[in-house]
Amino acid sequence: MRAIWKGAITFGLVNVPVKVYSATEDHDISLHQVHDKDGGRIRYQRRCEICGKIIDFEHIDKAYDDGERTVVLTADDLASLPEERSREIDVVEFVPSDQIDPIMFDRSYFLEPNSDSNKAYALLRRTLEESERTAIVHFALRQKTRLGALRVRGDVLMLQSLLWDDEVREAKFPALDERVRISAKELEMSRALVTSFESDFAPEKFSDDYQAELRQLIDAKLEKGDALNTEETFGDTAEEGEGEVLDLMEALRRSVESSRGAKKKPAAAKKSKAG
Repeated sequence: MRAIWKGAITFGLVNVPVKVYSATEDHDISLHQVHDKDGGRIRYQRRCEICGKIIDFEHIDKAYDDGERTVVLTADDLASLPEERSREIDVVEFVPSDQIDPIMFDRSYFLEPNSDSNKAYALLRRTLEESERTAIVHFALRQKTRLGALRVRGDVLMLQSLLWDDEVREAKFPALDERVRISAKELEMSRALVTSFESDFAPEKFSDDYQAELRQLIDAKLEKGDALNTEETFGDTAEEGEGEVLDLMEALRRSVESSRGAKKKPAAAKKSKAG
């Protein structure tokens, strides 16, 4: 894993330097859009509405529009904000872990101690474990001020960004205001049904069947020769001002060529069903 940010957990006079890593990743197969008639790649361009030119990222600023006026904010403007320059994960309070509504959880990050902060890191981790509390923290990441929950996961401290209170919607539905009579027999049967499904949660038991079936479909099309020549169909995959964009079909073609002659492995979908 590669660290995306470096900072320090601070509370009182305690300072724990850490490296921050994304704790999750997307396993979905990447797909793009093509013209249904000839398979030509559909691309989106960053075109200026005034001069009509295609603009590179380095020349793109952000702006706020209130409907009548537009305020342009440059990268320097945003970097000048005090919160953006902060490298502290500031603990503001320690709360009972069960008081945090799961709906507020957003992104998850692993925290690794710097080589000189192992003891302080271990002390904070053990304190959170034994007190059964979660640290509510304040930090800035990627030009946003964030609220977060600092908790323990195994041997690692995990930081989970939280949604702000006004970002969580209220659920008010007229149907819920209607009085509903539930009999003792209905409740008993419902509880029995729940009991019949009771188990300990083991996430490794579950797999993404759709992605496995999609991979199987792509492999089947490749084996049948039902594929397009990437270079001829899509042209140059690198746009001016941008790095190379490796097309999914091109990646698959290279993989097939490199494994040609090797013993064919069972499809991923069959493996998951057999397990």
